[in-house]
Amino acid sequence: MKEDLLHFIWGQKKLHGRQLTSTTNEAINIKAPGVPNQYSGPDFFNAQIAIDAQLWVGNVEIHLKSSDWYAHNHQMDSNYDNVILHVVWEDDVAVFRKDGSLIPTLELKHYVSKALLQNYQNLLENTKPKFINCEKGFAALDSFMVQHWLDRLYIERLEQKSNRIEELLKKSNNDWEGVLFALLARSFGSKVNGDFFLDRATQLKYSTIRKTSSSLEDLESLLFGQFGLLEVEDCADHYFLRLQKEYNYLIRKFNLSPALSKPEFFGLRPPNFPTIRVSQLADLYAKEQNLFALIMEAKSLDNIYSIFKIAASPYWDDHFTFGKTSRKSKKRLSKSFIDLLVINTIVPLKFSYSRHIGVDWNDMLITLVSEIKKEQNSIIDGFENLGAKTKNALESQSKIQLYTEYCTKNKCLRCALGTHLLNRNT
Repeated sequence: MKEDLLHFIWGQKKLHGRQLTSTTNEAINIKAPGVPNQYSGPDFFNAQIAIDAQLWVGNVEIHLKSSDWYAHNHQMDSNYDNVILHVVWEDDVAVFRKDGSLIPTLELKHYVSKALLQNYQNLLENTKPKFINCEKGFAALDSFMVQHWLDRLYIERLEQKSNRIEELLKKSNNDWEGVLFALLARSFGSKVNGDFFLDRATQLKYSTIRKTSSSLEDLESLLFGQFGLLEVEDCADHYFLRLQKEYNYLIRKFNLSPALSKPEFFGLRPPNFPTIRVSQLADLYAKEQNLFALIMEAKSLDNIYSIFKIAASPYWDDHFTFGKTSRKSKKRLSKSFIDLLVINTIVPLKFSYSRHIGVDWNDMLITLVSEIKKEQNSIIDGFENLGAKTKNALESQSKIQLYTEYCTKNKCLRCALGTHLLNRNT
C-alpha cells in the first residue's frame, strides 16, 4: 500500500455515498473531500464532513498508519491544529490534538474494494514494463479520451516552458528582445551546447547586440568571443585574426566578461558545429533589428520560415572550424531545424507573451504546431509500438510531456489514462 492510492481514493470521491464509521464508531458522511494541498501542511483543505450528524469544516490529513502523525511531528505543528479527520490505511495508535481532544480516524482498509486494489497492483506493482506501466492496457483505452488528455498535456507543457521564460524575463528586467535572444541561443546550441549558450547569452546585455548589429563582422566578433569560440591556438587565418582583434576591442568598449570555457564539438555533425550556428545567429540579428516584434506578428509557418531564411557568413561556405577548409556548401538553416525552433522557442514565447498582454493565441499556436511533422525519438517510437500513432508535432510534444512528467515518475494516479485503468470494474 502506498499513500498516493489513499490520496486518490479520498480525492476522487471513491467513498462518497458509503456508510462509514470512525475507529470509535462515529458515523461519517463526506460532504466534500476538500481541496488538495501541493505544499506543506494538511493534505486536503476546507473539507466538509458530518461526524455523528455534526457538520465539521476543516482539513484532512492522510497517512498509511496513524502513528505516522507522530513520526512526522504533526503534533508540534500548528498547521495541523484544524484537522477534523485523520484518514489512514491502518489505525495503530490514537492521535490527539494539542488540547487533548481525540482526532476522529477513518480506517480505509475496511472500505476499499478488492477490484480497485487489484487494478492498482496490476498497474504499478506486478508489472515489469518495457516502456510504461500501463502498456498492457494502453491499446484498449478510448481514443477520444486519450486525445483529450494529450491536448491538455500540450497546454501543460507550454505552461511549464512559460514559467522558465518568466524567470528569464525577470532577470532581464522585462526585456522581451533579450529573452528571445537567450532562447534562440539555447536552441542554436542544441542539446550539447544549449545550456552553455543560454548562460553566455544571459550574461550579454541585448543593448550590446543592438549596438554591434549594423556590421555582420562586428556582431560575429561579439558572439564568437562571448561564446568561447575565439580561443583557438596557432590559427593564422586572417578572418579569425580580424574577429579576435575586434572582440578584444569590444571587451574594453562594453566591459565584457569573456567565456572561461569552450563549447563542445565532439559528437556533433559538422552542420551543427557551434561555429556554424553562431554565424547563423549573427546573420539573423544583422538582418532583423526588431526580431521580437516580427516573430510575435507572424501568424503562419510560412511567415516564420521567411524570417529564418538565413545562412552562415561566406567564410563558412568552405569551413566548419577556423583555419581548416572543407568542401564548399552554403550553410543555411534547414527546414527541420526551423521546425524545432518553432516547437521549442517560438510557440512557447508567443504563449508566454500572449498571457502578458491578455490575449488568447492558443488556437493559432496549436494550428502552428499541428502543421509540423512529428518529432522522431525513442519516446515517440515507444508509444507507436503500443499502437498510438503520432500525426504531428503537437502529439509528439504531448507524448513527451506524458512520458517525462507522468510515466517515468510513476504518477499514474495523476494521469487521466492511469486513473481510467484504475477505475475499471470498481
